This record gives sequence, structure tokens and C-alpha cells, in this order.
Amino acid sequence: MANSLDLEHLRTLVAIAECGGFGKAAAVRHISQPALSQHVRLLERGLKRKLFERDGRNMRFTHEGERVLAEARRIIEVHDASLRRLEARPERTIVVGSTEHSAGQVLPEMIRALREAFPDCSTRFEIGRSTQLAESVHKGAVDFAFVLDPGGQGPGHLVGRLPLVWYAARGWQPDGASGTWPLVAFEEPCGLRERALSVLTGEGHQVQVTAQSTTLEGVLAGVRAGLGVALLPNAGSRPQGLVVCSDLPEAGTTHLRMVSRRGLDAGVERAALSAGVEFFAQRPHLQLVPGAAAAQGA
Repeated sequence: MANSLDLEHLRTLVAIAECGGFGKAAAVRHISQPALSQHVRLLERGLKRKLFERDGRNMRFTHEGERVLAEARRIIEVHDASLRRLEARPERTIVVGSTEHSAGQVLPEMIRALREAFPDCSTRFEIGRSTQLAESVHKGAVDFAFVLDPGGQGPGHLVGRLPLVWYAARGWQPDGASGTWPLVAFEEPCGLRERALSVLTGEGHQVQVTAQSTTLEGVLAGVRAGLGVALLPNAGSRPQGLVVCSDLPEAGTTHLRMVSRRGLDAGVERAALSAGVEFFAQRPHLQLVPGAAAAQGA
């Protein structure tokens, strides 16, 4: 029998019960699913009893697991109540998501705003594609994220619009004989890819996706290698080694939207939205969405 119980392992057990599964609990706990499973194994090893059993494709608590879960809740309640009586604040981490396109520009403003508003909090950042970040926010693994929304119909707060620009390698020219425009794009699903294909085919161009990647660096590498053109948002700086390709039709803009997880502290959400609005307000060449500034106080 274990001589002591790890509080974090007990919190994991409670999260599994409240979330209804290992995957969602791992997202809420901000740990990987293998790490969460290791918490369970260590508890089972220390207590010398099986806490879960398989029920079809899912896992459910055993009778012994239910007993341990009840004790875990009591222990956590007593522990947290003691901290409150001692006025000891546990360290809080705010998890921020940003696309690769906007990370270099938006995040410095975000860091400053969060440090000023919440000096006792630490901040962790997740950089990725908009679709992945939105899913992480939905699962509760990310507190809020700035994502691209080319269609302008997604959930969350509209912050501003970024111009969409065609980029090519210096000196690159399309193969005039084929009459086809080679496109370097993100792997599907991707709103930017859809916009690029729609704009080009709408103007009567033949298009071939000659390279695709899951990351911005992969797309940029393909363009630098002369594999084709790419449609990307411009937050104020041109990617190194690339030039604007002016031979292609205007592609308009994409929205930058802030999405927040359910239950996020209202103060955190206001500070984040304020930082996003401030980023656009300081850059007249970008478009601040009307009403975004007023939404900060909502």
C-alpha cells in the first residue's frame, strides 16, 4: 500500500470522472494522454488495486476505482480549502494559442498585456494551424487563441482583417507553355487553400497544387524552392526571400478572430481581446473590425 498519494495524480482521477474520458481529461489537465495514463498506472501500483476496466471501446471506474475517486475528491477539497484559508494562491497558467502567421507580431503585445493584467500568472503558448487551435480551445486545452477565418463566419470575437498576398520566389516565373499556375498550400482542411483555388479558378486560371505542408515553414520552403506561388496573410512584414506576385488577382482579406474556451475568466478574455485590438490600432495599414474596440468592455 502506498505511504502517500500524489495530489496531481488524484486531480487527474477527478478530471477523468468529470470529463467522461481520458482524452478530454488530458486536454483539461494540459498534459499528454500518455502522461495522464501514467498517473493512473502509478496510482494503481501504489494502491495495489485496479481503478479502471474496459467497457467496450471505453474505460469505466471499477468498484475500487469509485472508492478511490471519492477519497480523491475529499483530499483535494481539504487541500484547496486549506490554501484558501492560508491565502496561498496556486500558480496559474494561461494557455494562449496563435497561428504561425500572427505569432511573431501579435504575441509580443499579448505577453505585455497579460503580464500587466495578471502579474501572478505564467503564460504558455501553443503555435499551430487555425483548425487545430480551434479544436484545442473547444476541448479546453487552450484558454484562448487567435485564428484565421477566411470565410468570416466562425465563432468568437472578430478582431481585425489581414490582407491576403500572393508570394513567389525572387526571379520565379510560371511556365507559360502549360498555362497552369502551380500552387504551394497548406494541407486540407484549410480556408486559405480554398480561397486561393477559388480566386484563381474564378479568373479562369488552371491550378495545380504542386506542394503542400502542415506548417507555415513548409509552405515557405516550397515557395522559396520555386515550386509555385502561395497565398498568405500579411501582418506587416514580407517573408524573407520572397516577393509579392502582382500578376495574380486580388484575394481580399482574412479575418483574425479570437476564440475562447467555455468558462474562461472574463478578465483574461478582456485583456486578450484588448491586446489584439491594440495590435491593429497601432498599424493603420491593417483593418480593425468596426465594433472590436467596444467589444473589449462587453
